Order: sequence, then structure tokens, then C-alpha cells
Amino acid sequence: MKLETITNKEFKKYADKHPQITFHQTKEWADLKAHNNWKAYYLALKDNNKIVAATMILSKSLPIIKKKMFYAPRGFLIDYHNKKLLKTFTEEIKKFAKKEKAIFIKIDPYVEYKEHDNDGNIVENGINNEDCVQNLKDLGYKHFGFNLMQDTLQPRWMHVIEINGRSEEEVQKDMESKTRQILRKNEKSCIKTHEISKEELPIFKEIMEHTSDRRDFVDRPLSYYEAMWDNLHDSGILKILIADIDFNEYYKNTENELEETEKKRQDRIYKHDNHLLKMNEKKYESTNKQDEESIERLKKQLKKIENYKKEYGDKKTLGTILFLIYGNEVLSLFGGTDDNLMQFQSAYTVHYAGIKYAIEHGYQRYNFYGITGDFRQENPLYGLYLFKKSFGGHVVELIGEFDLIISKFWYTTYQIAFKLYHKLKK
Repeated sequence: MKLETITNKEFKKYADKHPQITFHQTKEWADLKAHNNWKAYYLALKDNNKIVAATMILSKSLPIIKKKMFYAPRGFLIDYHNKKLLKTFTEEIKKFAKKEKAIFIKIDPYVEYKEHDNDGNIVENGINNEDCVQNLKDLGYKHFGFNLMQDTLQPRWMHVIEINGRSEEEVQKDMESKTRQILRKNEKSCIKTHEISKEELPIFKEIMEHTSDRRDFVDRPLSYYEAMWDNLHDSGILKILIADIDFNEYYKNTENELEETEKKRQDRIYKHDNHLLKMNEKKYESTNKQDEESIERLKKQLKKIENYKKEYGDKKTLGTILFLIYGNEVLSLFGGTDDNLMQFQSAYTVHYAGIKYAIEHGYQRYNFYGITGDFRQENPLYGLYLFKKSFGGHVVELIGEFDLIISKFWYTTYQIAFKLYHKLKK
């Protein structure tokens, strides 16, 4: 078996059929990373001219020392259970790395560690890939452990909904009743989603900026989102959905609901007072009271909508999500919500639009992406998990991040310099 440099087309043909494929291992992603001076290599281990393992390696030159760091985003496309194959691949890629003056190769394989349910509990007799971790350790890979928080390059913990050919109704059944209720309420409120054009990117950027201020993270510049669009959109990998509310439609819907409720109440009273229909008095009074409360609520709602129109006009953007779509899944990378109108809970509607897209286009799963593995209520990110959990699905724990060290001296030097750089940056 021999490791060879192959063309992107040859890599894509193999990679697209591999169960571990993600958008991270595409030429489009490599082209995006090239904006930050990453160079891509496409490598394959061949046995009698047949590819048995492959990887896309991103290479970046390190300043001053004239060495490189290698990163295989989401790991090698290989059977990590096959220790013999993994050993051969490791030996061959180390030779390649030495030749290219790389000091280490970082990988974070898209391989599930242990199967978890929606509550984060390990499923008895479920998926268990402990041997994959051990195989990598035995072959000299440095494991960064089973971290619980979001402190790796890519999330180790995720939340996903398995679609696998299920219908929209079947997927909905797994959702919490509160989530279904919010989705119905948003539909009645005339909150709708649409896919944006490149010209609308400033709208997306504005929402992300407000969200970054609220959540205390540094947002990317508009130029980065434009680069993402230019490299990923036309191939179908990137889609950005925005949720808007139409206050005119919302007012009309509310007005119609008010009229129907009042008409229903008056009709009931007329039939009761004229003895046209035998009624249970207790139930009659209770139903009338409910209708009266609904009428009062709807009148207040109409006044609120009038105020929204005065402040925001006929339409207002509420929230957005950037999706990356490739291989077997639709992945929600990140998104945001308008600070002033969070009460509309538009994130539910945008995520559900992504879920419906996955169902309609035959994807195996919808990936909410990053959560933490700390399921205690005290965890400051516990609310993020609860939100994603409410849609059904389950927790996914990956095997983690590994470094294959090529030069111990330069690797140690790099680690010290890297820690010092981040300390100064903070």
C-alpha cells in the first residue's frame, strides 16, 4: 500500500461515499480556508490502485521557524476500527508530513464515541467506539481527552435529529408539546422564512452583530461572510435563512380570530338563552369565561401589533441561521435573533425550516451542532441544550481531538508559543 497525492476530483469521488464525510472535507471549504493562508493537500492510501483511506490535509506555515502545522478537518476518512490499516496510513502520512516540514497533524474524527439519548445518558448496548480511541493512542496520537465544554476546534458534543426517511409528522411526534405549540403560534403570527441573496448579507451581519453583543463573542466581519458565500453558496453547501414577521398579516389573522371567537360566543349565548340547545350550565359558564379571556387577550394583541407597526413598519426581520449542507446532513452552524423582538421566538421557526428541508431533500439527519456535555442545570449553557432537546433527537458525543506529533522539540516549542499568544490576546 502506498500514500499518493491525488486530484480533488479523485478525492471527492471517494469522500462523497464515505460515512464520515462532512462539508469540512470539500474543495469549497479548502478554498474558503485559503483566505487565511491554509493550503490543501488531497492524499489517498491505495492498495492495487484502489483507495482504501483518504484525507484532505490543510497546511499552514508557522512564522519564524519555517515549519508547518497540518490539520485534517474532521479527521481521516478511514476505518478507525481497522488497526492494521490505520497503522499503515499513519506511517505513510508521517513520512509525507516530515517531507513537508510539518511538526504535527491535528485530527478530530467525525466518529461517535458512545451512544447517548436525548437526556445525554449513555444508551445501554448502544454504539461504543472506545477501540477507535485506543487504536489512535496505541499508534502514538496524543488525545486531548473527553472535554465537556466547547474548547476544541470543532464541537465534540452535538445534538441531532435522525431523519432516515421519516415524514414531517413522524419527526414532529418526537418534539415536546411546547415546541409544537410555539411553532403553531409563530405560524399564526405570520412568521415566515426565506433564503437570502448575497445582497441581503448585511441584514444577516446586523443580526449576528447584535447577537454577539448579547452573548459576548466576537463576530466575524462582513467580508468573511461574503467569502463564505462566494466559496460555498453556488455549490449548494451554504444556505442562509431569515425569519420575517408581516405585521399586516399578523393583524388581519388576529382580527379574524377575534371575530370568530366573538361570533362563537354570541351564538352560544343565543342558543342558551332561547333554549335552542340543551347545555350543561357549569360547562356553559366555563366556556364563556374562556372566550371572554381570549377576546380580551386578542384585543390587547391588536394594540401591540399596532405599536409594532409604528416602530418597525409593515415587516421586520426577527432572526437568522446559516446552514451548511453536505453529505448526509443539514447542519445549523450559527445564527442570531433581534434583541428587541426575542419574544417571538423565531429561532424555533428557522430551525424547523431547516428540519423540513432535510426531510424534503432526503438527508439522513438534521444537526443542531454544538452543545456541551455538562447536563447540569448549573451549566451556563444548559439553556442552549434544553432548546435543542425540545425538538427531539439525541445527543452525539464524538471521540475527540488528537495530535500526531512529528517533531517533539518543535511541537513543544509551538505549544508554549501558542499558549503565550492566546494569553496576550486575552
